[in-house]
This record gives sequence, C-alpha cells and structure tokens, in this order.
Amino acid sequence: MSDELTTSAASYLSLLEAGELLKRVESLEALLESCTVCPLDCGNNRLNDELARCYSGRLPIVSSYTAHFGEEPPLTGTRGAGNIFFGNCNLRCVYCQNYQISQAHKEQIKNQVTHERLAEMMLELQARGCHNINFVSPTHFAPQMARAILIAAERGLHLPIVYNTNAYDSVEVLRLLDGIVDVYLPDLKYAEDEAGFLYSKVRSYREVSRAALTEMYRQMGDKQVYDEHGLLKRGLVIRLLVLPNDLGGLRDSLGWIRDELSPRVAVSLMAQYYPTNVAGTNPRYALLSRRISESEWMRAISALEEFEMEEGWIQEYDGAPFYYRPNFNDAETPFHDVRDFQ
Repeated sequence: MSDELTTSAASYLSLLEAGELLKRVESLEALLESCTVCPLDCGNNRLNDELARCYSGRLPIVSSYTAHFGEEPPLTGTRGAGNIFFGNCNLRCVYCQNYQISQAHKEQIKNQVTHERLAEMMLELQARGCHNINFVSPTHFAPQMARAILIAAERGLHLPIVYNTNAYDSVEVLRLLDGIVDVYLPDLKYAEDEAGFLYSKVRSYREVSRAALTEMYRQMGDKQVYDEHGLLKRGLVIRLLVLPNDLGGLRDSLGWIRDELSPRVAVSLMAQYYPTNVAGTNPRYALLSRRISESEWMRAISALEEFEMEEGWIQEYDGAPFYYRPNFNDAETPFHDVRDFQ
C-alpha cells in the first residue's frame, strides 16, 4: 500500500487496493435477499425486486444530487458538500422536512437508477469540485451505495464518504461499512422509545440508535481529522435537532453521549425545526405543531455547557448557517462565522 493512500486518501481506496472492498459489497448485497439491511428486518427478497417496508427494491432511488451548502462548515467548505438524496426512508417521521422525498414512494419509484448511474453522479460531483460525497438517508440503500462506491472508486473517485443517517441503522451493516465510510453524520432523534414510535413509527429507537452510534464511535473514536483547509476528512458528528417541548429528550441524549461515548465527540446542535408534513395539522401531534421558542433553544445551548461537551457546531436560532465553538465551556472562546472556515 502506498504512503499516499495510508495518509491522505479516502479510506475505501485502501480497501479497494487490498481487494477487500468487493468482498464488503458482496456481503452487504447478500443482506438484500431476505432483507436485514435496517433494523426493520422485513425479510423481503429485494434482489428479486420485492419492495421492503421502506418501499425500496433492488435498485437505488435518487431524488436529486447537488453541491449543497447547508451542512456543517467543515463539510460544506467553499464548494459545497456533494449531496446525494436517496428516495424513501425506513422511518416515517411526522415532521420530516423532506417528506416529499422520504414518504412519496409512488413518485420516487420513477427515480430509480442503476448502480452505474449512481457512480456517475458521484464522479460528476467530484468533477464539480465538491469536498465530499454526502449520502442523505442512506440506511435502506447501504448495499447499493457500497456497490456504486466500488464502481466509482475504480473510475477515480477519491472524495471522503459521508453517511448522513437517521441512526436507525443495523450494527451488522455498519460493521461492513467500516473503512468505506469516512464521516458518520447521524441524527440522534429521541431518547425514549415512545417518542420514536409516535413520531417516527419505529420500535426500539432508543436501543437501536444508541447501538448504532456505539458502533460508529468504535470505528471513529472522538477525534475529528481535518485537512490543511479545515475540511473534515474523518470522524463522527452527532446531530441533535431541538424539538418543541423537549420531545427528543435532549439532556438524556447528551448525558448518554458524554458518559457512554466521550465528551469530545462532536455534537451539532440544530434549531431548524418547523412543523411540516402532518405535524402542523394533525391534532395527535399537537406538541410538535410549533417552532421551538428562544427559551427552549437557550436551554439546549446551556445543556451543552452543563454536560461539558467539548466539540461541535451550533446553528443560529433562526436556523441560519452553523457557527462553531471549539470549546463550549470556554466563555472566552468566540463563535466563529461560517466564512472563517472557507
């Protein structure tokens, strides 16, 4: 293996060079035959194009792909993250901000693409100068994603892979992705199973998500690796979207991250919640029918300081671009504008 690959390149290139990447892809694809790709464990034969509970079959569904400037600063940089938005989802969040993509399978089936076309999208984003390939909602298409990465890597892809997930992931799948994914970007939604079932329609969200994050942490540790331009090349960043009435159990989640993982794991605190999909119209979800208040937001920021979290990003209250504070507990450390990372 060349020194260049071991020190600077995306990790999947090392697997490719060693002949291991193909083996990982084949192991992941085998899970599609009686689908256990996500914790829903449908058992449907997606290799024969049976639709699983996520309404997805053999081929990946891509709603759109583009240079995206709404991620954390070290992912966005100056030329954007190379976002690929998969269609469908294994959750059914009643407040999903992308519900037209995640919960409209009859429309999304029209966006099926071949693995080769997905690889071409990745190479196009690289040619446009994007800093990474950021797969959004990849859980239910992890095998297809890996196959496309293999094809693209053989054709010259070298950008880091970002796995931007809802955290309802299979530990078995994550282990197979070890060395394929460079940055894990999970959204830790809830601290309690009741909220996960009521608002995202899945069981055991607490146990499943925490097991998934524990595996991500095993692979990445609590150190973020940046290049000379301040771009994130490897690491784990846990997103926490603040929900009204603290329905996500923010303090519980922060305490778990600190005690079971590390206070040095990067946390991205997000203020961008708004009542979309059915959250704003169905009385059953009345507690989600408004934006968060400024006092709720300030309590969330205070919790970061109370739990002595050391690394991460904080959005402005209006959900505008992220600001970064290297040490949440250092009152003398100023917030830095996104432009400081460009």
